[in-house]
Amino acid sequence: MTVLLILAIDTSGHTASAALLENDTLRAQVSLHTLRTHSQVMLPLCRQLLGNAGVTLPEIDLFAVADGPGSYTGLRIGISAVKGMAFALDKPCAGISTLEGMAYNLLGTRGTTCCAIHARQQLHYCGIFSSDGRQITRLAEDAILSQTQLLEQLRTLPQPVTVCGDGAAMLLEAEPALIPAPPHLMLQSAVGVGLAARHAKPVDADALCARYLQATQAEKLRNE
Repeated sequence: MTVLLILAIDTSGHTASAALLENDTLRAQVSLHTLRTHSQVMLPLCRQLLGNAGVTLPEIDLFAVADGPGSYTGLRIGISAVKGMAFALDKPCAGISTLEGMAYNLLGTRGTTCCAIHARQQLHYCGIFSSDGRQITRLAEDAILSQTQLLEQLRTLPQPVTVCGDGAAMLLEAEPALIPAPPHLMLQSAVGVGLAARHAKPVDADALCARYLQATQAEKLRNE
């Protein structure tokens, strides 16, 4: 088997995380829940991760990053970091949906999963997936929906439905029949990004861009 080393990072929320995978084996991971700017902590975390694993940056075969939805600033920081490393080393990249990465965190479970990131007020970024314990299948494209719309959709799916993400608390309060993900798998993680990257089509660094799922403030002002 050809050895594939993947360095994955996720800066889409409050947690900055990095993971190193060798094929489907998790070699190392590190994460930090912080209110500091991810630009201050992400590259030091990557250096710590690689140093502890005894791997040098040029040995990485594929760089993977959560490309949205999520914090606009956080996404730009993570994507810029991966672009810089990949450009410098002439290595391929994989941009992974933040929501898909969250679903891959629960890869070993079976059933339906709703990954929800609270956007604002009663809105959620959401993705819906199913798992047979070995493979993740997308059931709905990433979208931004009101909580009412999302709950109506979830009630039509095979039950029970597991929810994860920082939007899960609001959904569980409104619909107690939903199943919360385990605490250590509730939020975004670079591990899921790395697992999803094994099935993604690699791209050049200049092709990476953020997927916000809604217009940025600058775009809204420009259109007014």
